[in-house]
Amino acid sequence: MRITPIATLGLVLCLGVVPLAALAQDFQPAQRQSLDRIVAVVNEQAIMQSQLDERMEQARSQLAAQGQGTPPEAMLRERVLEQVILEEIQLQMAADAGLSVDDTALNRQIREIAESNDMTLEQFADALEADGLSMSSVREEIRREMLLRELHQRQVGGRVNVSNREVERFIEQQGGNVSPEQARQMVFQRKANEALDAWLQEIRAEAFVDNRLASDG
Repeated sequence: MRITPIATLGLVLCLGVVPLAALAQDFQPAQRQSLDRIVAVVNEQAIMQSQLDERMEQARSQLAAQGQGTPPEAMLRERVLEQVILEEIQLQMAADAGLSVDDTALNRQIREIAESNDMTLEQFADALEADGLSMSSVREEIRREMLLRELHQRQVGGRVNVSNREVERFIEQQGGNVSPEQARQMVFQRKANEALDAWLQEIRAEAFVDNRLASDG
């Protein structure tokens, strides 16, 4: 059964939903054929080969589900490791800021996901199990996504303002086919994405990162 859990983190300031198709590997431990090793260090926090392997499998599954081709292995590894590094920087910032997601908020989000798929919580858990996922793993993934969203809202959300003139200009560009409310939301989202992207580049530049795969290359 196809279900729609929380969306993977993107350059947005809100939670979305995407089909969970062929993503059973996302929360599965990767096969460990060799001794684990450190592939990067982010502010003294190690990122392990096993973590990278799991995220590589997730990326392949997502690309396949979207009908997209997979880039060369070395290129995909470089892109995925950079995503993991950037995510680790943000999680450290969230921890330093004392941010957390309590069980009440997490349970509410999970309930909303289940309801959006016309399921009870029990049916949702059964559907996850049928797809090879565990509720506990999915809970922690959703908690992490919510934590990063809270960090983004704190760091970027309050900085974005949309003027009436920007709304009017957008409506003109769209040929008058959107309402003022829709136009304001679209302009806000575009500016929020731009602000978030700039902020991510800023924190990446300021962090200490030892990319050992790049050194090996």
